[in-house]
Amino acid sequence: MSLNKLFALMGLTVAAFAAQAQVVKIDGSSTVFPITEGVAEDFQKTKKGAVKVTVGISGTGGGFKKFCRGETDISNASRPILAKEMADCKAAGIEYYELPIAFDALTVVINPKNAWLKQITVAELKAIWEPAAQGKITRWKQVNPAWPDQPIKLFGAGADSGTFDYFTEAINGKTKASRGDFTASEDDNVLVQGISSDVNAIGYFGYAYYAENTAKLKALPVVNPKGQAVAPAEATVLNGSYEPLSRPIFIYVNAKSIAKPEVKEYVEYMMKNSAKIAKEVKYVPLPAKAYTLGLEHLNKGKKGTVFGGKNEVGVTIEELMTREAAL
Repeated sequence: MSLNKLFALMGLTVAAFAAQAQVVKIDGSSTVFPITEGVAEDFQKTKKGAVKVTVGISGTGGGFKKFCRGETDISNASRPILAKEMADCKAAGIEYYELPIAFDALTVVINPKNAWLKQITVAELKAIWEPAAQGKITRWKQVNPAWPDQPIKLFGAGADSGTFDYFTEAINGKTKASRGDFTASEDDNVLVQGISSDVNAIGYFGYAYYAENTAKLKALPVVNPKGQAVAPAEATVLNGSYEPLSRPIFIYVNAKSIAKPEVKEYVEYMMKNSAKIAKEVKYVPLPAKAYTLGLEHLNKGKKGTVFGGKNEVGVTIEELMTREAAL
């Protein structure tokens, strides 16, 4: 039996079968997920079901593991690709495009019934989260004598999360340097549930998950290096005052996957629509020029990263734009 006859029996044309086979595979950061999911939903509607976009949440590190094994077309990342991941991709013959899509205000959150905590310093966050605190700093009063003698319940990103990497670098001074006795998850909704159900809880994740749950959570202003207590918001990310917890977020695209029309169309659609979706999910859109540069990099074959395999803290939108222009 010919393929045409087989497809006819299944109620399909060859073209329809080929269209059904078009899948864009994405995995990685839970922080980037709300943007990618929003773009994917809109893109699939424009394609009228001809392309399926799958979006997983393995955390930035978990996503890069799959990406560097060639299992995905696109990897969502809430930090730049690291040297070990670059080496893994190189060993597998995988080249990539690094495309910034927004800025995030990594948000420290507490239970809204917590009446004693109005703001927090980097030093206090370090006292809570540094490796030496494990098993020792277990009550609020130990961090600040003005705080009550109540147990601290900690919730944070899992070890495969780019948010975990960025937070530990920004607060503890070294990537992945953290106490381990806390509830960890790459799924930020798990953290939301935990913090919202315990008045003594504190945790951190991307701003979008706080914005979706403002009735359940309270965002803490963080005292920046200038001594200002600054709350996470679009304005404070744009003016650079939300230090050190604002950061760029990315997608990484397998260069070979761009040869597939469905992947190229999706990435182009994402670069043209990320600003709108980012704003809808409460992230900070990049300047229009950033998305234009991303498309130019794709069209001109400008592959690689502008971060040199390191997770950097304190990169501003202006600095990011300068690096992107020089790629």
